[in-house]
Order: sequence, then structure tokens, then C-alpha cells
Amino acid sequence: METSRFSVAALALSGDLKTAFRKVRGLGLRGVELDLRTGVDPEQLSQTGIRQIRKWLADEGLVVAAAAFPTRGGYADGERLEARIAATKAALEAAHALGAPVLLNHVGDIPALAPADAPADPRWQLLVDVLTDLGAWGERVGCTLTAEAGRSSPADLLRVFDAVPAGALCCHLVTGSLVVHGHDPVVAVEMLAGHIGHVHATDAIRGTFKGRGRAVILGSGEVDLPNVLAALEERHYRGWIGLEPVDGFQAEAELTAALTSLQSL
Repeated sequence: METSRFSVAALALSGDLKTAFRKVRGLGLRGVELDLRTGVDPEQLSQTGIRQIRKWLADEGLVVAAAAFPTRGGYADGERLEARIAATKAALEAAHALGAPVLLNHVGDIPALAPADAPADPRWQLLVDVLTDLGAWGERVGCTLTAEAGRSSPADLLRVFDAVPAGALCCHLVTGSLVVHGHDPVVAVEMLAGHIGHVHATDAIRGTFKGRGRAVILGSGEVDLPNVLAALEERHYRGWIGLEPVDGFQAEAELTAALTSLQSL
């Protein structure tokens, strides 16, 4: 498989963006992911700072495949919700300014369907309303919010996609997280094919209880990556595929080995 579609998070390689960009290019990759919560100083998101980041990217021939803004709470969680919405909107705007087409996050807990004879959970309508608002904002500024599939089940995400306007939200498919939470990544691709906006090819081993597994080096866990990639290809996914090193001290060596393995698929 060609490596032109693979990306890696800058923060996984260095806390200094300029150094991280150089290392990404050294791996032979063109795509980089930026963490707007912990990987970029707030001062760097000023107009001047964004121009500087874009220059560093251009110097290395890189593009921003995605930006991440992991919030502590979800969008059906009423505590500090207004601040969370405002921060997400600011992150969507900054992500677009940096060239990212999508902003990676989770949506938090998705309320279960209420029985036919019971009133609907008010958090469900709150979630739909907030995501509809964020979708309209994302369309306005030119960046789409993505919801992680893994932490949220594919079936629950499909309910959300059906409830919000088309294009308001897309899916961030994280293969290792899907395994940890008891889902088959290949089935998830099949279910969510029309909504996938970004993919992370990660590996993991299930734990005794759902959600209690652990991340492992790509190719050493339970993710059937060749079939996941084949399923994505069959469903015409042409977006970025992110790689994540597990060993922070040997990140470059681990990513090099992963790329070598992926090229042989």
C-alpha cells in the first residue's frame, strides 16, 4: 500500500512543532495531525502564529490531515456545555485556518433509545441540537467535526448521523479503540462507510471487561488490519489514515516498522 495517504500526530514525535514536522517528513509522510488542546501553544493560534505554522509546513512539504480537540465532556453533558461549544467552535475555525478538513473529537455518551411507552431522554435532543449547531458552524468556517467510533458504538453513531443534517458530522474510525470496546472494525467500516471522515489504524488487545483493553504495536494485536484496509478500499474511502506509536521513546522506529509493514499489504 502506498504511504501517501498516511499521517501521524506531530505531538507523537516532538513537543516542538518545527522539529516534529521535520521528523514527519523524514518518515516519508506528507500528512500531519495537530492537537489543538495540548500540542499547540495558544499563542501559536494567533494569526501570526498560524502563518508561521503554515510556513513550517510548506518548508517540509506537509499538509494538515486533521486537527484534534479532545474535550473532557461530551455534547449531551450539561456541565460547562456552553464553554465546551464555544471552545469547539474556536477550534473548528483554527483547524480550518491551519488547513485541516476535519476536527477530531468524541461526542460523549449517546443516550439510549427510550422504550416506546417512556418519554425520550432529554439529553438525546440536547445532543442532536448541539451537534446540529456545531455542524452549521463547521460548514460556515470550512471544517467538519468528527465523532470517534470506538468510544461510541457504530450503531449509536448511526442514530446520531440519522438525526442531524447531512454533512453536519462525520466519523473518526479508530480501529484499536473499536476492538477495546468490543466492536469489529471491519463491520464498523461497513456500517459507517458513508460517514467516515478520518481513520486511525491502531492495534489493541481486548481486556477482561469491555473498554479495559490496551493499545499494542500495530500488527501485534487483534485488529485485522489488512481486511480493514480492504473494506475501506472497497467502499471508496480516499481520506487520510493516521498512525499512532505506542512506545513514546521509540516512536520513529515504531512508525518506520509500521510503514514498512503497510507497504507490503
